[in-house]
Amino acid sequence: MHPLSQLLAVVALAATSLIASELLATDEGSAVLTLTSGVAPAVTTPSAPATPACSASEILDLRRWKLTLPAGDSESPTEILPDALRTASSTFFNPTDRCDGVVFRAPVTGTTTKGSSYPRSELRELGDDGSLAAWSSSSGTHAIAVMEAFTALPKGKPQLVGLQIHDGSDDVSVFRLEGTKLYVTRGDDPHYRLIDSGYQLGTAFTAAYLVQDDTIWAYYNGRAVAKMAGKFSAGYFKTGAYTQANCSNSSPCRDSNYGETVIHALRVSHD
Repeated sequence: MHPLSQLLAVVALAATSLIASELLATDEGSAVLTLTSGVAPAVTTPSAPATPACSASEILDLRRWKLTLPAGDSESPTEILPDALRTASSTFFNPTDRCDGVVFRAPVTGTTTKGSSYPRSELRELGDDGSLAAWSSSSGTHAIAVMEAFTALPKGKPQLVGLQIHDGSDDVSVFRLEGTKLYVTRGDDPHYRLIDSGYQLGTAFTAAYLVQDDTIWAYYNGRAVAKMAGKFSAGYFKTGAYTQANCSNSSPCRDSNYGETVIHALRVSHD
């Protein structure tokens, strides 16, 4: 199957959750999400209720993911494995009050992982047996599609990553928002491809990657926006909120200064 056709099949699965969300309505009867002409809807991020009406695992399939939170000891942040992730909820990871998405929040004050100076509330892909996913760009076809929205950026350095391909040592490509400019990166080039010059916070979109035969395709709202050569091993996907700021370059240095995304749908495919 052609890589584009294969990816669109994954995107279609991701869209299923979003379309189902159209059935949800506010008390006034207006739709929470409206999908027309294949264009991602604009959404707002409601505050999480004190007691969530649902769990994140009822919205997203989290069986093959672990979660890293911007909390815990320095360079050893809190991690939540699949069994606990089924019912997990915190300031940094919780369902929206309408149960139409999962909020990922990483404040500039947050704990960072070893080797990074930036905080994250982020899912990391696992294998079927619960071990760390580690696939090769040279073998098989690997795809991910998310329906997400960037909903908050840190002040002073308004930069946030929402989706990543990673190898054994570094990111290979990411979807990165800087202010209103949304980029697909390539290795150490943070501005490899500008895919949206006027992104507005709260606007939901589909982001997707497909990796096959040492080639990476990136898609934005179902449209191919980048094609890159890339040979790597120990590959895996990550998604959530990886804030590209900390207290040394962003003010105020408070928990209220954060990057945030909402993920409405998430699908991964390996063939």
